Amino acid sequence: MTTPRIRVVLAEDQTMVLGALAALLDLERDIEVVAQAANGVEALAAVEAHAPDILITDVEMPELSGLDVAAQLRHRVRTRVIVLTTFARSGYLRRALEAGVNGYLLKARPARELADAVRRVHRGLRVIDPQLAAESWDDPDPLTDRQREVLRLSTEGMSTADIAARLALSAGTVRNYLSEAIARTSAANRIEAARIARKKGWL
Repeated sequence: MTTPRIRVVLAEDQTMVLGALAALLDLERDIEVVAQAANGVEALAAVEAHAPDILITDVEMPELSGLDVAAQLRHRVRTRVIVLTTFARSGYLRRALEAGVNGYLLKARPARELADAVRRVHRGLRVIDPQLAAESWDDPDPLTDRQREVLRLSTEGMSTADIAARLALSAGTVRNYLSEAIARTSAANRIEAARIARKKGWL
């Protein structure tokens, strides 16, 4: 009797990397790549269409980030999520864990570790890069979700009034959130606050 294969959806916005990951996993007899996605919206659609066992996703992608996708899937489907990224940032790991991911691996790790991680996560285990796991608690994220959202929108060129309209807040409240974000990152202004937050993986 043939053992059912672990069904995987891959989400990665770099086409060559996506193809390489699919080829790598297809070499494994017990793993099947059932769909590929180039952005977060496509990843959500692929998971809903194929109901895979595992979603492997990058962090930074168009439309929705991998962390946004994980958060949306957390209470909707049984698919487990592995983040595979170049970003060795403790802030990203903390946010990933809060979003309910089951694995967090760096692309710099040996290729064989990805297939092993898929099998372990499929068994219900959590797989986290050991160095990041140790570092993630030494540099906690000081931003609230709302401060992070307002700061992110400000870096996209939106004015205080535009942000207020987008989030249904008053302009004064938006300014307060920005001031708090600047203070919590020990920055001189919103631009520096965003730079620090991105470097740490908080944004």
